[in-house]
Amino acid sequence: MTATPTPQNTPAVVLLSGGLDSMVAAAIARESGHRLFALTIDYNQRHRRELESAAAIARTLGAERHVVLPLDLRRFGGSALTSDIAVPKDGVGPDIPVTYVPARNLVFLSLTLAWAEALGAQDIFIGVNALDYSGYPDCRPEFIAGFQELARLATRAGDTGGQFTIHAPLQYLGKADIVREAARLGLDPGLSWSCYDPQPDGRACGLCDSCRLRKAGFEQAGLTDPTRYAA
Repeated sequence: MTATPTPQNTPAVVLLSGGLDSMVAAAIARESGHRLFALTIDYNQRHRRELESAAAIARTLGAERHVVLPLDLRRFGGSALTSDIAVPKDGVGPDIPVTYVPARNLVFLSLTLAWAEALGAQDIFIGVNALDYSGYPDCRPEFIAGFQELARLATRAGDTGGQFTIHAPLQYLGKADIVREAARLGLDPGLSWSCYDPQPDGRACGLCDSCRLRKAGFEQAGLTDPTRYAA
């Protein structure tokens, strides 16, 4: 009789953007005993800094493989991250901001699922959260649950009785809780990058939604953010 695989000997594919949230999600996968396979999508976003962070995080966490997959979403545009649209700096508002990239997490999770099926992995980790975020619809719990069902319907593995699990361990955590979780896991937050609009001198802008959420999270957690901010 074949023993049921445990996390200690099963692979997990982690969608690794280079941000704090994805770093913490990857570390939780590792803490659970999974073998890490990290996927970063180079979607021709407006800066390369987060790709450098993703590579550093993958190395630090001991990922068995780190695939950086090119996907030029500038061909589509529709976002301040993929078009010549100014990144808003006036604070987090009630509406979906122009930094939303159309269907990004749907596209990225589909690619993550494809690699997971090729690897024979049933576990996928993503660092979305639905509390302290910019209102992106593809960060909601309903989306994660819906994609897990889609994964069953869309794959040979699902059709033959396999079960994919989409882990979103930060789903109901605020940014301060995520900062504390990074500290508990012994992570160096300086490896991660959050800013949408890095300055020419390498500093984070300090004013975009992502910078504001990160700064507030560290302040509320009572911990030091090593990021260098321009404002």
